[in-house]
Amino acid sequence: MPLSLPMMGFLPCANMEAVNNNHHQKNPSVHQEKAIVHNGMSLYTKGFSFRDLSMNMSEFRDGMRVGVPIIISAAPFGALFGAVAVHNGQTVFEAALMSATVYAGASQLVGLELFGHHVQAWLVILSIFAVNFRHILYSAALTRYITHFTPFQKFLTFFVLTDPQFAESVKRAEGGTRLSFDWYFGLGMMIYLPWLVVTIIGGYLGHFIDDPKVIGLDVLLPIYFLGLVFGFRKRGNFAPVALAAAAGSILAYRFIGSPWHVSIGAIAGVTVAAILPPKVEQEPAAEGH
Repeated sequence: MPLSLPMMGFLPCANMEAVNNNHHQKNPSVHQEKAIVHNGMSLYTKGFSFRDLSMNMSEFRDGMRVGVPIIISAAPFGALFGAVAVHNGQTVFEAALMSATVYAGASQLVGLELFGHHVQAWLVILSIFAVNFRHILYSAALTRYITHFTPFQKFLTFFVLTDPQFAESVKRAEGGTRLSFDWYFGLGMMIYLPWLVVTIIGGYLGHFIDDPKVIGLDVLLPIYFLGLVFGFRKRGNFAPVALAAAAGSILAYRFIGSPWHVSIGAIAGVTVAAILPPKVEQEPAAEGH
């Protein structure tokens, strides 16, 4: 049963149809005023479609379940960011606010490093843009699967877009399952909200996990991402594209440094994918009669 998430005041109503008829008789030209009934209560607002916030909780929970292993892998890095942010002079609140608004682990760490060197604001913005350039590629590739989303849903979709969010969404869509906003948002919230929580925990207790390498936590996220990559191994031109991305990333890491190697590796892979002709699966020849 769909659950409507209210953002405006409730208007108690015993008969929603009567209220709607009343309203349209008084002002039939107004079509933007909408109401949604849930458990005997009606939601009444102007100029906003509450279809954007209507949730199928079964789909939402399925998305959350997919997000559990992701946040387990990413949690140490969220906590590490909180610790580094506080160590660099931010308050715990400021660190949490950065996680809530920027919401991009590598970019957050790059921003902290540049803030510490007191560089000009335009350089900080340019650097973060370069690190997150791959998200332009992600959003372009994801667009064909979310054409049925409303504009507000698309806004939320791209706000919570991360590397694992993109990979899991594409894998689901290419597996033949329609990508619903409920599932996508459940996955996004399962990553986003705990990321804020572990940032706060890291800000207060970060000195206990100052170096994740000591206990091997640094390998969790790379292993998870490697599993995601190999989930696409049956796609055409997988091997040359993956090798190009890996080579570009390794060379960039060696000669330019982290975290630039992430976007440069992505660009290398996309370039090879664009150059190579797509592989078309041959349909089996029809048997003669």
